[in-house]
Amino acid sequence: MNGRKLQYYNLGFIDYKEAWDLQNIIFQKRLLKEIDDTLLLLEHNHTYTLGKTANPDNLLANDRQLKELGIKVYEIDRGGDITYHGPGQIVGYPIINLSNWKEDTHEYLRALEEVIIKVCSYYGLKAGRNQKYTGVWIANRKVAAIGIKVSRWITMHGFAFNVNTDLNYFGGIIPCGIRDYYVTSLEKELGRKLNIEETKELILEEFMKVFNYSEVIHQNENDFKTNIKIK
Repeated sequence: MNGRKLQYYNLGFIDYKEAWDLQNIIFQKRLLKEIDDTLLLLEHNHTYTLGKTANPDNLLANDRQLKELGIKVYEIDRGGDITYHGPGQIVGYPIINLSNWKEDTHEYLRALEEVIIKVCSYYGLKAGRNQKYTGVWIANRKVAAIGIKVSRWITMHGFAFNVNTDLNYFGGIIPCGIRDYYVTSLEKELGRKLNIEETKELILEEFMKVFNYSEVIHQNENDFKTNIKIK
């Protein structure tokens, strides 16, 4: 476990489809051992994504509403049902080789939850798990959704953590196909907006601890284009 390195990219705002394509590029490079494990933290514009097992009926908004609100819709290859991505929400995409950690998708999901739980704790919020549903919860309110894909023990997709998210956009869907619970955000729970960059740094710090990385290599957007897109 010692000596494991993590490449970290803070990508700011990026279109969902562009990020999905980039994940696939990173996945191939990780598979070929051309790069180290990689974590992307970013925000998307308004988007609904439906996982492989999603029920289309859980998308409540019609075409006119989607157009008026500027929301894009994608059917994607992660697990889980439907969720929302948008400004004020930190999305994390770890592309890591679980063979260097634990070849256990269940443990990986729990570890992603643990990262978010620890960050919530930093802000004085008691977050935890729901025995029935994946994700991170504050009482019966979901603050982070998790949906992953693992192929040849390399991960894709990840988590969506509501920080300063406009929760009204969840009204166009049945989030994760769950009718009996609510969504929340750190802003709603704390009654104030948070510094997104500070929260990203906390996520990175806890991710390093939970997954036993000894070194992080901070990369910027220009590095990303050079290291990932052009090479």
